Amino acid sequence: MAPIHHPKAAALTRRKLLRGLSTAATGTGLATLIPGGSRPELFAAEPVAKPTAETLAGQLHASLTPQQRRVVCVPWDYRHPKFGLLRTRVANNWQATTPEIADDFFTGEQQALVRDIFESLITPDWQPRFDKQLEDDCGGFGRSQSIALIGEPGSGKFQFLLTGRHMTLRCDGDSADHVAFGGPIFYGHDTGSFTEEPAHPGNVFWPQAVAANEVFGMLDGRQRAAALVRRAPRENAIAFPGQTNRPGLSVSDLSADQRAELDRVVALLLEPFRTGDQDEVRRCLA
Repeated sequence: MAPIHHPKAAALTRRKLLRGLSTAATGTGLATLIPGGSRPELFAAEPVAKPTAETLAGQLHASLTPQQRRVVCVPWDYRHPKFGLLRTRVANNWQATTPEIADDFFTGEQQALVRDIFESLITPDWQPRFDKQLEDDCGGFGRSQSIALIGEPGSGKFQFLLTGRHMTLRCDGDSADHVAFGGPIFYGHDTGSFTEEPAHPGNVFWPQAVAANEVFGMLDGRQRAAALVRRAPRENAIAFPGQTNRPGLSVSDLSADQRAELDRVVALLLEPFRTGDQDEVRRCLA
């Protein structure tokens, strides 16, 4: 099965059709003669707002057959026998459901919708970098990747979940309070060598690690001792720890210039994702 090359695919997608109609409308000049007027007036149509990822996920849900829904749709509080509560599960390499996105289990239109949802979650500048990661990790978008639709669209409890190697992305339209990105997400990049060189050449996310290390370089000895932890947390350890026993260095213990540098790193970490998710993270951190 070939990966889904979208939007470069030759097939006419819904997005290309709409773009073509828009171009045709502009080219033919949708003009109306004003009664009593001395000349024709051209009325330009209002620009159509780009659908959100949540809207597209609802369209995908509506397009599924009963057989497809039995495989990729689950209730909001569904607990997977292996993964537990599916809407909060995260790992570096996992599949929420069995069908591969690029498989013929999905129609071409459904595959295009999944790609549209993905592109709605990622900023345009970062899409080529994520596509590079996907090409290196799994052979391209849609390969070794799966989706799940959790809950019901329009119910206030609905989540689109995209999983695979080094990628877990979500959108939920604020179905869960005080939760950014719709839940825990994961991203990473294997450029082909398990033991990478110190500068991690080709890793599209490495500049984020470099920026974080610059914050560490600004800390004094006491701060560094507090910031360093003996063991990294498990990948799926995403529960809120409460107000006590939090490992690491409190942001309140940073100086003004250290906080400014930390804020720059947070902005860099948020940069790949849509504005709405960036804003929600900021609200959660406030």
